[in-house]
Amino acid sequence: MILPVTTITASLLGLFLVKLSLNVIKLRHANKVPIGHAENADLERAMRAQGNFSEYVPTALILLALLEWNRAPLELLIALAVAFTTGRWFHSRGIVEPPPKFKNRIRGMKLTLYSLLALSASNLVWLGINVAGRTP
Repeated sequence: MILPVTTITASLLGLFLVKLSLNVIKLRHANKVPIGHAENADLERAMRAQGNFSEYVPTALILLALLEWNRAPLELLIALAVAFTTGRWFHSRGIVEPPPKFKNRIRGMKLTLYSLLALSASNLVWLGINVAGRTP
């Protein structure tokens, strides 16, 4: 089965992770910090933006793929993928841009968490619909 929404979302998020990683690499090189952040606030923010992104994305992609695999409506898949991706963008911007912009960070976390809740709930509801519709 082809999962186009998950594929596109994962690809865009993968590119975003590369961007966040390059930010860390650039700051490490500029500040000659091979490991850790050496009390460099910009590097620490870049590392946390990358780390936080990496902590949330796998779960969301798994939930999105399962929802798509179970043939949830395309509109629902797209809406949840866009909300999650937008949330991750706002959150990373809120951490990285000096001084930290807490409004963007909060907006990003709200979108991220609401998206994860909606993905989880949608999977359970859609599973129930599919199981109830099966014939023995």
